[in-house]
Amino acid sequence: MKSILATLVLALIPLTAQASMDPRTPPPRDAHSYANPQSIRVTHVDLDLVVSFEKKTLEGTAMLDVERTVPGTGPLILDSRALRIARIEASVNGRAWVDVKHTLGGNDEILGAPLSIDVPAKVKKVRITYSTSPEASGLQWLEPSMTAGKKSPFLFSQSQAIHARSWIPVQDSPSVRMTYTARLRTPKDLFAVMSAENDANLKGQRDGDYTFRMRQPIPAYLIAIAVGDIAFKPMSKRTGIFAEPSVVESAASEFSDTERMMVVAEKLYGPYRWGRYDILVLPPSFPFGGMENPRVTFATPTVIAGDKSLVSLIAHELAHSWSGNLVTNATWSDLWLNEGFTVYVERRIVEEVYGRDFEQMEAVLGIQILQGDLDRLEDRDESLRLELAGRDPEDSFSQVAYEKGGMFLRHLEEAFGRDRFDRFLRGYFDHFAFRSITTNDFLAYLKANLLDKDPAAAAKVPVEEWVFKAGVPAGAPKPQSDAFVKVEAQARPWLDGKAPVTSIDTKAWTTQEWQHFLKFMPEGLGTARMAELDAAFGLTNRGNSEVAFEWLLLSIRNGYAPADARLEQYLVTIGRRKLIRPLYEELMKTEAGKKRASEIYAKARPGYHPQVVATIDSVLGTGQNR
Repeated sequence: MKSILATLVLALIPLTAQASMDPRTPPPRDAHSYANPQSIRVTHVDLDLVVSFEKKTLEGTAMLDVERTVPGTGPLILDSRALRIARIEASVNGRAWVDVKHTLGGNDEILGAPLSIDVPAKVKKVRITYSTSPEASGLQWLEPSMTAGKKSPFLFSQSQAIHARSWIPVQDSPSVRMTYTARLRTPKDLFAVMSAENDANLKGQRDGDYTFRMRQPIPAYLIAIAVGDIAFKPMSKRTGIFAEPSVVESAASEFSDTERMMVVAEKLYGPYRWGRYDILVLPPSFPFGGMENPRVTFATPTVIAGDKSLVSLIAHELAHSWSGNLVTNATWSDLWLNEGFTVYVERRIVEEVYGRDFEQMEAVLGIQILQGDLDRLEDRDESLRLELAGRDPEDSFSQVAYEKGGMFLRHLEEAFGRDRFDRFLRGYFDHFAFRSITTNDFLAYLKANLLDKDPAAAAKVPVEEWVFKAGVPAGAPKPQSDAFVKVEAQARPWLDGKAPVTSIDTKAWTTQEWQHFLKFMPEGLGTARMAELDAAFGLTNRGNSEVAFEWLLLSIRNGYAPADARLEQYLVTIGRRKLIRPLYEELMKTEAGKKRASEIYAKARPGYHPQVVATIDSVLGTGQNR
C-alpha cells in the first residue's frame, strides 16, 4: 500500500515540475543558502584576483551581473564565509558606480554569514572588493614540502558543497547558474588553471597573468582554481593532463583512454557540450577522488596505479559532464540526481571501454560499500531524496546517493530494456540541459516519458520505495562477478586450514580482485595469518592506494604491528577522505588505537585539506565540525 506522504508527493509532482521547468520561474528555496534568487539573481561573475602565497589569500574584486526576477526593490543577498569585505559598489548601466551600504550578518557554523547589499531598483552590476581568510574552507594552501616537486607552493580549491562562498561572495546554491570570467595575478614562475576556457594555457606559458572564460552557466560550486608548478601534456585533440612536472607523464599514460571514454559517452547520451576535457592531477592532500569541475576534472594522484585499474574514477568525473554539470541537482537534498545518475553512466562507460567483467566487479564492490553505509546510517539518510534543513549538506554524501541511486536507474533499465532506457536518458539530458532540477522534476519527467508509456514495465519498479524509503527494495538489481567467485574459491582452502597460502594464485589479479580478497577476510583473522599473507604477497608495502587501504584496515582490526609504520606513512601522505576516515574510525574503537590515532593525526593534520580536518577532528573528538 502506498504511504500517504508518497501519494501526496506524487500527486503534486506535475504542478511542481511544470513551474520549475520554466526558466523564468524562481528556483526552489535552498536550505543551505542565504541568497534570494527568488527576487534577484546573479547571472555572471567576473573575478579579478591577486593570489598571495605569503598571506594565503585571494584579494581583489568580484563583479556580479544581476537581474531582478520580480519587479520592485530590495537587497541582493549573497552567501559568504569569513570574507573580508572592503567596499561594495553598484551600477545601473555598467559605467557609473556608486558606493552602496551592506550588512554582514551573524556567522552560522554551517552556512557562514549572509551578505545583504542595498542595491538600486534597476541595478545591473555589483562590484565587491574583498579578500579571503587564510583559513578559507574551500581553499588549501600547500607548502612546497607538501607537493611532488618540493620546490614551489600550491593552491587549489574544493567548492562542493557550499565552500565557494569562502572565496567568492556569490549566491552559493546549485539552483543558481551563472557564467564567469576571471583574471588571476600569480607569482610569475607559477601556472594557473581554472574550470574555464583558456586555450593559451595549453601552451604552458607562464607570465603571472591569466584570464579565463566559462561560457556555459554553472552553479558556484563548479568554479575552481589551482595555482602551482603545473605542466600540460595533451592526450588527444580535446583532452590533456595538467599536473606537476614529475607526475604529468605517468598520469597521461594512466588516463590515456579518456578520449575513448568520451566517444562512448557521446554515443550514448549526446554531444559533449563543454569544449575540452582536461584532467588536473593534484597533490595527494586533495580530499576527494575527483571533482567534476567543468572542462578540468580535479583528480587525486592515488588513482595512478600503473595498470589503469582505478580509471573508473575518470569515467565517473567525465560522466558528470552530463549528470551533474549539464543537469544539476537544485538542492543538496537532491544530490542523488548528480551522483546516482553519474554512477550509472560511469558503469556504462566502463562496460563499453573495459568490458562487462570489469564493470561487474566495480558494481559488486560498490554494493559492498553501500551496505557498509546502510549499516551505520539512520533511516532518514537511507532514502534518495533527503531532508537536510538545519544539517550540513555534507551529510548527503554517502553511498546512498551514489550506489543506491545508480541501482535505481539500473532497475529502470532492466524493466524497460536498455535501448528504451538509453533513449529516455538521452532525452532527459537534452530536455534539462543547463538547468538545475529537483527530485520532483525528474519524477514528473520519468512518469510522462517512461512510466506512463509502459504500465506493465513500470509495475516492476517501486519508484516511491526507491526514492522516499529507507534501504534498498527487495527486487533491486544484484550484480554478480565470476572473478570474485573465483577469488573466494581460492581463499577458502587456506582460511579453512586445508591449503598453504602459496596455493592462492594472485599473479593475474586486478586491483578489484585484491580489494575483494581482503574484504573477504574475517575481521578476526589473527596476527599469525596476517603475517602469512604479508610474507607471501608483500601487502604492507603495496603502493596501490586501494589495496593498501584494505590491508591497513584489516591490520588495525587484527592488531598487526608490522603494518604500523606503513599506516602512519599512509595517513600522513594521503589526504583523500574516503581512504583515511575509515582508518581513523577503526583506530578509535580501542584505547590503544585512540592514542595511536592522536599521535599520527598530530603529524598529518597540517597537510590535510580544511574539509578533511573538520571531518577527522569530528572523528577524534578534537574539534568542531567546521
